[in-house]
Amino acid sequence: MSESNTPIKVPTMAEMAAKGEAPEVLFWVGCAGSFDERAQKITKAMVKILHHTGISFAILGQEESCTGDPAKRAGNEFLFQMQAMNNIAVLNGYDIKKIVTACPHCFNTLKNEYPALGGEYEVVHHTQFLQELIDSGRLTVSGGAFKGKKITYHDSCYLGRANGVYEAPRKVLQALDAELKEMKRCKAKGLCCGAGGAQMFKEAEKGDKEINIERAEEALETGASVIAANCPFCMTMMRDGVKNFNKEDEVEVLDLAELVARAEDL
Repeated sequence: MSESNTPIKVPTMAEMAAKGEAPEVLFWVGCAGSFDERAQKITKAMVKILHHTGISFAILGQEESCTGDPAKRAGNEFLFQMQAMNNIAVLNGYDIKKIVTACPHCFNTLKNEYPALGGEYEVVHHTQFLQELIDSGRLTVSGGAFKGKKITYHDSCYLGRANGVYEAPRKVLQALDAELKEMKRCKAKGLCCGAGGAQMFKEAEKGDKEINIERAEEALETGASVIAANCPFCMTMMRDGVKNFNKEDEVEVLDLAELVARAEDL
């Protein structure tokens, strides 16, 4: 049964704390998931899945600010630490234990860089969380609209090479009964989409080809009708790459949460 037209009330940590309650997980939305029109669809898909599985969750709402990842990658360590300390004060104030996020940049920063500043949490990327839900039986996934379809998967740098997470997203795709068509550069040899290291916010440097064009070309060579992504920045870069080849009517770029939500008609 479709739940797509049912409004979902998403509680904030402040609201839950006021009632003396604590959620099972904090959903860290991230800047892209909050403000980017395309990435907002990923946020909504994840909320639908969390709601569908009956998991108690909350968001920080206006108390959440940027993790500081772009500032740190661009070389502004001072700004990064200011942003991080503000977030850590909020998270520790609510005694947060487990964080789920759909952004590998937020995931990497919260997991690997916040502990040194006093912020120690269990941090899980949403593809890992989806796999956990499927493995535990809390989420049943059928092929739905994607059964038998050719899907290629793009390994984002901060989930893949930086944190070694390769199998969880692929297991989620397997649950969709789709045919996974790997690109020639994948897993530990995957190619960056071109957005990481704050490159997303810079003008292009001299060269004869944009990285996202190169990567989109590899994805299109697989013959897949869907490019699966796990990162809002990769989403932007891969979509732009597909548009460059005028293939946007033939090939969709979708986050894994969107794939699961659509397969289950949530």
